[in-house]
Amino acid sequence: MNREHLNNQLSTLALSMFRKDFFGIYHGSLSAKVESNRFIINTKEAVFDAIDKNTLIELYFKKDYRWNQASIDANIHFNIYSQISEAKFISFSMPPFTTAYSLTHNLITPKDYFGHKELGSLQIVDPGQFEDWYERAQSTIVHYFIANKTDIMVIRGYGVYSFNRDMHQMAKKLAILEKSCRLLMLDGSSSDYNFD
Repeated sequence: MNREHLNNQLSTLALSMFRKDFFGIYHGSLSAKVESNRFIINTKEAVFDAIDKNTLIELYFKKDYRWNQASIDANIHFNIYSQISEAKFISFSMPPFTTAYSLTHNLITPKDYFGHKELGSLQIVDPGQFEDWYERAQSTIVHYFIANKTDIMVIRGYGVYSFNRDMHQMAKKLAILEKSCRLLMLDGSSSDYNFD
């Protein structure tokens, strides 16, 4: 794939997700696998409404100095790419309604047509203590994707990891998830609260 075209695609998606509040200022990550041993990801300083070639960095699976400039999530993306061949695009986002819903529920069971048809029910994963989450996340997230044969993971109070072969399908699924969670919160009749 043409690198400039890919950069433009990532920039467009990042801006759209930023406008929907899925990404914050310096918060979130977006990447694309460019070869079997390389991927591009946003840098630490990336602001998601202005992603361009200067805020995207290409990383080789063999770590070098460039990894120091990459997003804090680079190791998680690397583990997903190296263990899941279907992953061509990865995002970590914090959609507000999905994240808020995850704070008090164990399961997302959409009541709307598109959420029900496209997502079914999604387990909400408890990350445990936040202090060492980033050390555990690298293996926990990949293990969850493989064990559950899924491409989306909602993590309580943290956000959503997603991957797909197609960037637009990944974005579509995240948008449907967010809309479903918003509708569930507006409905307010869900009964799977977590009282732990």
